[in-house]
Amino acid sequence: QVDLMESGGGEVQAGGSLRLSCVPSKRIFNANNMAWFRQAPGKQRELIARIYPSGAKNYKDSVKGRFTITRDMSRNTMYLQMEALKPEDTGVYFCNSDIGMFTWGRGTQVTVSS
Repeated sequence: QVDLMESGGGEVQAGGSLRLSCVPSKRIFNANNMAWFRQAPGKQRELIARIYPSGAKNYKDSVKGRFTITRDMSRNTMYLQMEALKPEDTGVYFCNSDIGMFTWGRGTQVTVSS
């Protein structure tokens, strides 16, 4: 079993920045496409950023150019750097494989005020 721990959320004003972290209980980055997901209030969870074992990345159009997904193998940590935040970025952010293979963590809340 792999446990996922997200952190780094908070409350910011529009235009602000946050960096989220994801630490799995095992080393899984080399063997899995990893992703960040967002669940906005009243909406389904959606994939917003993906990083492949090769290091290739892709993003949902709404966050492209503002969010950056990275990982640090030595720290066994994946990050989501979020810039130019908008109120519509508000939600609970989760990490997992891109197919949700692992048990979902509790996520980290991001609230962006206008």
